[in-house]
Amino acid sequence: MKPLNLLLAAMVAAFAVGPCWADAAKFPERDHQLHLIVPFAAGGGVDNAARLLGEQLRKQLGVTVIVENRAGANGTLGGKAVQGSPADGYTLLFSAATHVLAKQVMANAPYDPQTDFMPVARVGEAPLMLVISPQAKAQKLGEVLAAAKQKPESWMAAIPASGAPSHLATLLLAKQGGVSFTYVPYKGTQPALTDVAGDHVNLLMDSMISLMQMAKAGKVRPIAITSKKRSALLPDVPTVQESGLAGFSYVSWYGVWAPKGTPPDRVAALNTAINAAVAELARSGAYTSLGIEPVSESPDQFKRYIAADVAQGAELLKSAGFQPE
Repeated sequence: MKPLNLLLAAMVAAFAVGPCWADAAKFPERDHQLHLIVPFAAGGGVDNAARLLGEQLRKQLGVTVIVENRAGANGTLGGKAVQGSPADGYTLLFSAATHVLAKQVMANAPYDPQTDFMPVARVGEAPLMLVISPQAKAQKLGEVLAAAKQKPESWMAAIPASGAPSHLATLLLAKQGGVSFTYVPYKGTQPALTDVAGDHVNLLMDSMISLMQMAKAGKVRPIAITSKKRSALLPDVPTVQESGLAGFSYVSWYGVWAPKGTPPDRVAALNTAINAAVAELARSGAYTSLGIEPVSESPDQFKRYIAADVAQGAELLKSAGFQPE
């Protein structure tokens, strides 16, 4: 069964037991508010995804859902706020893959993402896109890799944030492509993208939705995406696999966490509600417009996914000689 069909089946199952499943469990109570804490600024991709989910949960559960932005400290300011909240299921963290690598990229991380939070649901994943300067002679990924092998000192890769999917995907590309880039750190996607457009650095790999406007305007050249299949948003851009690196696959992803100690029955109830909400967002196309492929997993499946993701990320950072900051 295809992922979208599985999601829709989950939605139907959730509602088949009746819209009052929450009433039967007495959670969430209608006179309580659900808080989704987003550890990034308003208006970004994570924030937009969180607000769509929050609105759908409000419709489903009949409770007020408040999305709060707590940006700062590499995403750990919002994470710390959730960690210190009552473990009652009413305050949740909505974040991206960056959250789980805090210990690998910060010299003094304020928490352990794997032991200080309870995974509730992974809600979606999104491909990254590789863009290069429009002035570059290379037109395709194979040509970029060949040129980087010949003159590695001349090829600079922009890194918008340490430990973010953009960073790790670039390290994986270099490893599987057999090249050595010079990595140039930036504080965010926009300055990195501007420098690629200006031919000050050679390439950037980041979330597709963040780069799409500049790519469509011809200010940067999109040459590959990191998912296993092409994206409907830019169907003419081939995957990295199609471009010669068989087996290459890397995605950014989004998830929801509760504070450590949240009762398992409440985590299960939240997981059911969130999976049903994501299924509806898939059906309506709301997540597709953000470049997000919906995901439906149990809390245990999400926990195992996190463990594998952290292991891969830690290995890539170590092999690149990355030092926590």
